[in-house]
Amino acid sequence: MSYWYEGPLAAFDTETTGVDVESDRIVSAALVVQDAPGVRPRVTRWLVNPGVPVPAAATAVHGLSEEHLQRNGRWPAPVMFEIAELLAEQAAAGRPLVVMNAPFDLTLLDRELRRHRASSLDHWLEPAPLRVLDPRVLDRHLDRYRKGRRTLTDLCAHYEVTLSDAHDAAADALAALEVVRAVGRRFAARLERLSPADLHALQTAWHAAQARGLQAWFARSGSPETVDTSWPLRPELSAAA
Repeated sequence: MSYWYEGPLAAFDTETTGVDVESDRIVSAALVVQDAPGVRPRVTRWLVNPGVPVPAAATAVHGLSEEHLQRNGRWPAPVMFEIAELLAEQAAAGRPLVVMNAPFDLTLLDRELRRHRASSLDHWLEPAPLRVLDPRVLDRHLDRYRKGRRTLTDLCAHYEVTLSDAHDAAADALAALEVVRAVGRRFAARLERLSPADLHALQTAWHAAQARGLQAWFARSGSPETVDTSWPLRPELSAAA
């Protein structure tokens, strides 16, 4: 019997101008599709000229300078169209989509679609919904008492997955995909009877519980920081108000 973590998976990742999903922009993105473990993945890459300044701190993370993006990047509008179209194709094919920290990347994409296409990610997914697998949410729920950070680099080290070029969108997407396969195998007894659709619904609840726990920790620490419980996509600010 073949389980979902041994079957076809896709993965999506972005690099950006910063960490604010409402105002920052995508500067590169990648979609990785793998039909089975060990099979050579198909990779689609995008490089974007965001049309806004690229902070030096962001360049220090992903290595993409404003000058390089102006010279080699494409305008955002056609890129966002292509990304949304390909993600919709994954959904229509029933292929689960791995997204590390999904509320960040998918919300950023949604805001870029609204900004440049007068559209939304939900609009593109009306024919068929995404089945998202978020390695951070899965790992936090399935191994909740393990201490330490849970960045992609940390998860790769823990699950013995090679991350060849951190903060390259394609490398990060492929590594996240391999982490999800490793999570599936390690926790097969708890996951093998669940479909990607089941897991998508469960992760919504798991992430909300994790966010509430983090919010309580912030409150005890005296921090004013708030944690959004929405997953895998944050609501539009005007809609949430």
